[in-house]
Amino acid sequence: MLLENKKILIMGIRNKWSIAYGVAKSAYENGAKLLFTYMGEENKDKIKELISEFKGSKAYVLDGASEDELVKETFTKIKNENGKIDGIVHAIAHANTEDLHNDFILTSKEGFSHANDVSAYSFVLAARTAQELDMLNENASLVTLTYHGSTKVLDGYNVMGVAKAALEASVRYLADNLGKKEIRVNAVSAGPIKTLSAKGIKDFSSILTVVEEKSPLHRNVTTTQVGNVATFLLSSMSDAITGQVIYADSGYNIMGV
Repeated sequence: MLLENKKILIMGIRNKWSIAYGVAKSAYENGAKLLFTYMGEENKDKIKELISEFKGSKAYVLDGASEDELVKETFTKIKNENGKIDGIVHAIAHANTEDLHNDFILTSKEGFSHANDVSAYSFVLAARTAQELDMLNENASLVTLTYHGSTKVLDGYNVMGVAKAALEASVRYLADNLGKKEIRVNAVSAGPIKTLSAKGIKDFSSILTVVEEKSPLHRNVTTTQVGNVATFLLSSMSDAITGQVIYADSGYNIMGV
């Protein structure tokens, strides 16, 4: 098993339809011990039930993934209770609804800052905090989730595309900084999937149709497939890969039309 005896922290799990859940399922099936962060103390029972199939897993509430002190407090607790970990999966992103539904040019300063803080800075913060707390084992791997809208204009993605572009640039700079410590940093660019977050994107169903029609494999991807790519990046099988954006989108990104 690729992740046997590895401890992996997955940030941002919400429900069984989320990509984070697909990553968790794949990592668990490959031998990982799982730790989670989630948002909202009121969701504690729901998350506890959600992760119950992953025996031995633990979940920690984190209501501000882009807030320095909150992340430090939560990460300190995670390390104190579990020791060092071998990987972090960052599955956190958010933009205001109006900034997805209106033209991009109408994005407010607050909306722009919010999307970038939550979707990009939170990954930088997680990496920095884990390093400062000496939380990562040697050869640890950090993985974040991105999307094709970071490099192409997609109607309704708007400021989230800008935030994902910042996230992908952050992956490269973090890979350089952390490579000195033998820590790898990569991103998985998943094809469109019907998640709770995707509901905020205008005409999302039409994107699914286009990918099925135009991608080389003529099919959409599943959370399980994306999870398997993340598991590979978390494992020693990918120990020569860092600073990369790996597409898991049935090849759609290579098509010109």
